[in-house]
Amino acid sequence: MISEDLDLQELTQQLRAALGNAEPVGYLRGKSLMRNALVHEKGFSELDAEQVIDTLELRGFIKYLGDPSEPSRANAHWELAKAPEIYSNTSQPNRDR
Repeated sequence: MISEDLDLQELTQQLRAALGNAEPVGYLRGKSLMRNALVHEKGFSELDAEQVIDTLELRGFIKYLGDPSEPSRANAHWELAKAPEIYSNTSQPNRDR
């Protein structure tokens, strides 16, 4: 069972790191790759990992860039949300002035 206090933004970043250079391509193949990464890297069961991937997709943390109903777009890529800029010191104006 998935914890309700799971930080989806943090999990998305961990998923990105777990994938390394493996880029999720294709709707079902990409979801399977991401699910397997959560199983192997985070210790989720396959069912929980599948539910987490579905939740990340529904909440916009990951997005399929194609149309899963069109076979001609079967090789479209997935986009994983990047970390928010609030964590970067260079993105904030000088607050000392």
